[in-house]
Amino acid sequence: MPLFEILRQTLYALWENKLRSFLTMFGIVWGITSVILLVGLGIGFNLDQKEHLKTIGTDIAIIFGGKTGAQAGGYAAGRDVILTVDDAIAIQQQASLVKTVSPELRRTVAEVSPWNAANRAVRGVWPQYQRFRSLTVAQGRLMSEQDERNGERVLLLGAEANRQLFPGKPVIGQTLLVAGYRYTVIGVLADKKQNGSYGSGPDNTQLFTTYSAMARDFPPPEQPGVIRGYVNNIVVEPVSPDLHEQAMDQVRRILAERHHFDPNDKEALWVWDTLEGSKFTERIFSVMTFFFGAVALLTLALGGIGVMNIMLVAVTERTREIGVRKALGATAIDIRRQFLVESGIITIVSGVTGLLFGVGTCLAMRWIPLPDFVPHPVISPAAIIASLVTLTGITLFSGMYPAMRAANLSPMECLRTE
Repeated sequence: MPLFEILRQTLYALWENKLRSFLTMFGIVWGITSVILLVGLGIGFNLDQKEHLKTIGTDIAIIFGGKTGAQAGGYAAGRDVILTVDDAIAIQQQASLVKTVSPELRRTVAEVSPWNAANRAVRGVWPQYQRFRSLTVAQGRLMSEQDERNGERVLLLGAEANRQLFPGKPVIGQTLLVAGYRYTVIGVLADKKQNGSYGSGPDNTQLFTTYSAMARDFPPPEQPGVIRGYVNNIVVEPVSPDLHEQAMDQVRRILAERHHFDPNDKEALWVWDTLEGSKFTERIFSVMTFFFGAVALLTLALGGIGVMNIMLVAVTERTREIGVRKALGATAIDIRRQFLVESGIITIVSGVTGLLFGVGTCLAMRWIPLPDFVPHPVISPAAIIASLVTLTGITLFSGMYPAMRAANLSPMECLRTE
């Protein structure tokens, strides 16, 4: 039978059973759409979390003092490790695998502007801190090395701090009283979508100044464990991600020598490692994406079972027709080809529709405002290829068995069927 005639009969058969055909095809459409959309969301979550981690810093480690967990060099275990600015200087001078370093001194003090007042945290840092902590300005400028050397009373305001202290007012060059000291605002930080932080809160809520001004004007209060040059933590950036572990080993050895603890003592220092955090997050979302994809492919496979079921029903309903065609000279190959083509048309039309709908949904969601916790899905070529490969398997599997069953029917048995 000519291929055109097979196509005509197939379309006629599908049209005669419109609802059944639609429901069967919907399973395939929904399956392919699910694969593209769920995998795209999984990849989107992964990329979104990476962008949020970049707001804290790319490939950096934040080091806090801990308590020694073992004896070392004649010193007892259980001693507090108090970090100082001299430790940061030692790391800067001795750690060849550390690109940049900055001490960090944090205090929560009163701030008063001509329009409002607040009680927000202030961070004193070295200027290089601004780069590896991804601080960028929406207005004004960042702090400079000259500001640090001269101990200038200059301030960077987080976006939220600016909205409170200078609501809708000009801010650059304005004076802000910080615990009674007159500081000049030189910049306002760009608004950050930050879902994690350390210390006293997200960068949007903070004020930043030079470490030298901070240590001079707001030294930590005298109390047990606070010594001259005390800092809350030290932030380091290795020369490259590939040398991250070696750089951290250097830092541990330097601090161990200065504070008399074993470099292998994991309790002596507490380290928040953003590179390790990024790898851990990537593993989590990779597994999640794989799970999403597996569930969606299973949904698509179930749609294929629906196609096979509808083809088996079609074979049963058209048994007499098959007998008549065989009696008139149709071969088993003709019968098999007809049902394979019917199965192929159902799956191909459904697959193309699902592919267009899935890709279209991903593209449309890029232009729709979504909540912060919902990422924009990414169109994954791997998901599309997996969908097409699965669709090919469904076409062969769901069409071959019904087609073989129809082709093997005896003409006499078919004609005796009511």
